[in-house]
Order: sequence, then structure tokens, then C-alpha cells
Amino acid sequence: MYIDIGGEIAIRSRDLIAILDGHLLQQSEIMEEFVGMHGERISREEYKSLVVTTGQVYFSPLSASTLSKRAK
Repeated sequence: MYIDIGGEIAIRSRDLIAILDGHLLQQSEIMEEFVGMHGERISREEYKSLVVTTGQVYFSPLSASTLSKRAK
């Protein structure tokens, strides 16, 4: 099964590790700096969540609750 995480990106559900709230990450300078080096921005919009997969980290414009519902 695939999950649409925004910006025409779909990931395999079995590759999903975590969906994190972007607001929590934005409050931590160290975390945002670390993830910023390894993440792929899906769109130019401000990200609302961070999707961690086995092979990539994505900044998604969709909220963590929306992505969580799509993953179920």
C-alpha cells in the first residue's frame, strides 16, 4: 500500500518509520539543523510534518494527523 505525503510523492507504507509534527521540530534548532541536512523538501510551502522512511526523510506540507489517517 502507498501513502500520498503531498507534492506528488507517495511512499510505501512498509517503509514508513515515523511521522513527526513539524512544529515540535521547529522549536529545536539542533534537530532542525540535523534533519535539514538529510531531508528532502516536497514543496516550497512551510512544512507541517516530517516523514521518516527507511531510505529518506521528507518535509511534508500536510499535517501529521492527516498523514497518520492516510497511513491507517
